[in-house]
Amino acid sequence: MSQVIEVVERYILPDFPDIDLPEEDGVPLETNWHRVQINLLIDVVSYRWRDRQDFFAGGNMFIYYSLEQVRNLDYKGPDFFFVKDVDGSRDRRKWVVWEEGGRYPDVIVELLSPSTAKADLGPKKQIYERIFHTPNYFCYDPETNRLQGWRFEGWNYEPLQPDAQGRLWSDALDAWVGMWTGMYQQQHAVWLRLFDAAGNLLPTEGEAERQRAEGEAAARVAAETRAQTEAAARAAAETRAQTEAAARAAAETRAEELTARLAALEEQLCRLQGDG
Repeated sequence: MSQVIEVVERYILPDFPDIDLPEEDGVPLETNWHRVQINLLIDVVSYRWRDRQDFFAGGNMFIYYSLEQVRNLDYKGPDFFFVKDVDGSRDRRKWVVWEEGGRYPDVIVELLSPSTAKADLGPKKQIYERIFHTPNYFCYDPETNRLQGWRFEGWNYEPLQPDAQGRLWSDALDAWVGMWTGMYQQQHAVWLRLFDAAGNLLPTEGEAERQRAEGEAAARVAAETRAQTEAAARAAAETRAQTEAAARAAAETRAEELTARLAALEEQLCRLQGDG
């Protein structure tokens, strides 16, 4: 009688060593606009999915993805990135891929400057494409207002085609990425913003609160105006009723006067006829 013997192979995976991974390199952002723009993107994404805890949005922080990278002291990270299907309740000061279940960013945005454009469009783009396989990569140049974007298809990046407003669609963010001119954190400028599928601007929490407050104030003003209009209509109706009542009273008075005069004339006529 034959026997079936199950052979189980065991593989021992090496542990990553306990490495002190820097969280910053001491190099400041190019301009204050760059810092505010990063905060703006994080604010918009965080408010849009405020009821969810399955994503992480970060910016100006290092992403560690290999020991070779650590040995080469290559600590640079993207200006903004977004990762789906992760524990968003945990605060992070750096993104360590091997501590995140092998999760790489689903969206990366680089804000170009004269000193970073070459790297952002060259070596970094190659890393995001060939190693990260990041589904959506965007580059925005605030000097020229030029927005470029790519979608990972197959094994390569394919350029995204803009819509009529020059916006690029992000499948990962389920939103359009495009330019918007306005005020944010006391700074009026052209900003990179997100728009929903219908093209509506996705607000930050502060903008949403202002819109709600303005809407409530407008509703109060409308209610007050409506109440004043209704009060004026009631007053006009009362005035009209009083005018009509006065007119009826005057008509009744005139009728009574005419009736009295007619009775006096008839009485006078009777007297004359009696005298004749």
